[in-house]
Amino acid sequence: MTEVPRNPHLVLAAALLLPGSGHVLLGLPTRGLIFLFFMVVLGVASLNLMPADSNFIVRHIGGIFVYGLSVIDAYKIARIRFETWRHGATANKDSSVK
Repeated sequence: MTEVPRNPHLVLAAALLLPGSGHVLLGLPTRGLIFLFFMVVLGVASLNLMPADSNFIVRHIGGIFVYGLSVIDAYKIARIRFETWRHGATANKDSSVK
């Protein structure tokens, strides 16, 4: 029997609390670091491009956008792994009943 993958909701919570940590929980630290790198780069780029009188969200929108993509990506990977495992476990259970 294969190992149970991480709970997708745990990965989602980790990704929301600390950028890149969801990918680390999934065993993809390089992917998490890449997302973190682009959060910083696009955050700084948008900070320098937006008008000085803009609010915090608008001035850092590049980094916030990549942060949102990172959270969605980590959850999607975790969910696919979990559902694939669950489907395989159900198929194995059905074949052993016959």
